[in-house]
Amino acid sequence: MTKRGTDWGSLVAGLLFLGLAVAFVVQGSGSWELNVMWLLPVLAVGLGVAALARALFRSRPRESGELPPPTDQG
Repeated sequence: MTKRGTDWGSLVAGLLFLGLAVAFVVQGSGSWELNVMWLLPVLAVGLGVAALARALFRSRPRESGELPPPTDQG
């Protein structure tokens, strides 16, 4: 079985959507007021952070000393 690395971009995006789901559930219970005007900016910033995390961690060489696969630049 091959060892797979952590996909940090997917992890951050998943936590973002999980947090938004919890916010909607809490708002539905009536104990917290969710301002919809904050939804799109929070979603955009969160997905931007996820994309940045994915780009940063994918650009690093692997710990096993193995080089990343070559890219086709032709």
